This record gives sequence, C-alpha cells and structure tokens, in this order.
Amino acid sequence: MSLLDVIEVSCNGFVRRIELHQGDLTELMPEDQVDILILSAFPDVYIPIPTSLIGALFAKGLSVSDLARNKAVDLRKSFSCWLSEPISAVDSGLQYDRILCFEPLVRGAPQEVVGDIFRALAPFLAGDPPIRTAAMPIVAAGNQGHSINSMLPPIIEAAVNWMGVGMPLETLKIFAHSKSDGRKATKIFGELKDKHNPPSARTSPYQYDVFISYCRANVEAADIIQQHLAKHDLRVFIDTQDLAKGAAWQPHIFRALDDCARMIAVYSPAYIDSKVCQEEFNIAWARGRKQDLNIIYPIYWESADLPTYMEMLDYTDCRESRSEKLTEACAPLLREFCR
Repeated sequence: MSLLDVIEVSCNGFVRRIELHQGDLTELMPEDQVDILILSAFPDVYIPIPTSLIGALFAKGLSVSDLARNKAVDLRKSFSCWLSEPISAVDSGLQYDRILCFEPLVRGAPQEVVGDIFRALAPFLAGDPPIRTAAMPIVAAGNQGHSINSMLPPIIEAAVNWMGVGMPLETLKIFAHSKSDGRKATKIFGELKDKHNPPSARTSPYQYDVFISYCRANVEAADIIQQHLAKHDLRVFIDTQDLAKGAAWQPHIFRALDDCARMIAVYSPAYIDSKVCQEEFNIAWARGRKQDLNIIYPIYWESADLPTYMEMLDYTDCRESRSEKLTEACAPLLREFCR
C-alpha cells in the first residue's frame, strides 16, 4: 500500500486529513488500522463477486452477508446504512473494527450517493466507542460502472465540507485499487487539493439570522414561522426551490447554511424521510459541535420516529400540527437575537 497525497482540513484548531492511497483494502498493515471500513451494496445484496470489495473480503474469510444477519445498528430507513457488530480478526490484512454498509434505497447520481455516505456516518461518529478514522474505496467506480473522474471529485468535496463544519472524523483514507487507477486518482486529487476552498476558510459575515429547515409537505408551518420572525426584524432564509432528483444539491445547502446564524428544524415524518432535510440538519448539527453553540431550534410539528440525536435536542412540542403554538415555538430564538 502507498500513500499518494493528502488534503488537510483545518477545523476549530485541529487538522483533519483526507488521504489518497493506492492498494488493497484487504491487505492493510497494522499501522494502517482504522475504526471503520465503508463499503456500498445494493439493498440486501451481498453476493461475493470476485472483482468486488465484498468478494475480496469473502476470500479473506469475512462474509458481509453474515454480518448483515446480525447488524449492530440498522439505520437504512433513515440513513441508508447499517453498522456491523465488532469484527473478529479472521485475517491480518483486515485492519478495521467494524463495517459500515451503505445501501441507498434509491439509486441516484454520484453526487447524491456521496451525500448519503457522509450523512450515514453522522449518527455513529459520537457513539461508544467513537469513530475517528475510516477507510473507503472510490465507491461506484468499480463494478457499478462510474468513472474515477466522475466519483472522486464529489467524494472529496463532501469530505472537505463535512470536516470543515466540524464532523469529528480525524482521518478519511480513500483507496484506489490498481496502479492505473492510482495514477488517474492522483491527478484528480492534486487538482482538487490546489483549488479547493474549505468552508472553514470563509470569513464573510452571516447574511441571514435564521435558516428554516422544513419539508415541502409542511410549507404552511414554515410560512407562519417565517412571517412571525420577519415581524421581529429577523433576516430569514426559507428555501422555496425544488431541487431535481439527482441534482448536486449538497453544495447549495452548504452555501445557504454558511450564510445563516441559526436553524429552525420542523420535525415531521416527511422531514425524517427527506434527504435534503437530513442534510440540512446534519450540517447544522456538525457546525454546532464545532462552535460549541446551540444552533438548532427544533419544532416538533407531527409525531415521527426521530433518530436519537434529533430527539435529544430541546424542542418545542407543536403536535399535532398546532399552528397556534408556532409563535410560542419561536420565542427562544427571538430572545437570543433580542438580547
């Protein structure tokens, strides 16, 4: 295995690393050990095709199919992924403690796939034990038929953005398997290293006070919130733009949230099911950890099966769709801005 290049991302006084390697993810040395291996699969399909990573793991005595039958955490409904139980050492080349298997329920464009992978990591990074290092192939650039040229840039962009806003992942190792793939990846990686401007480097002041994160099904509630905050002279960002399926919406969200000091999240079943809403919430959550601030002000609009890390935040209960309580729900945020 060889280290080809490194992108460093500064965050809150710490330097995080995105490393490009060439080599076999099933032939790691002890010094290359990571907490988690990220791989992708079609939903419930773990056939060990010899040319796939799942096939290479199977040849080393590790069956992803067996791990899937006894998952430690199954978040496929909310985050399109599951986490394995700790892996028993079946081969010295498998230098990772667990596997995170990403199984998108809807196969989208590469940019959408990459967003889901980093979203999938968020619930596990602060777990016990915490996940600090991860390794992954250039996903979808093998048997799934996408080129390295199309897949590596959105992987790097997502990784830099997430690490820059505070995701507590210290090192991400991205592997190109063959030497020819390594040469292609090195050229692309170098170009991205030269030109990428991570979010942490931006110094412009906030353009808006509040970002309203809501699902289109709850637009009535979002409108009431927006109108009430605007009456108190708060600058409110409310996105009425519908993004096409498969569009590169992740950079759009990063830019918008970078321009907003705080976020209101309108919890509902539709919110939990929305990829865009999940992305907005996770970006704000990561930024709050980085700045040690309470950035998210949740409003519980309709009963839903909330992930633990959403439910643990203090929310205002407006169930079920009690619009008369929305002005009360805005009070904590107004108190902060009207000090």
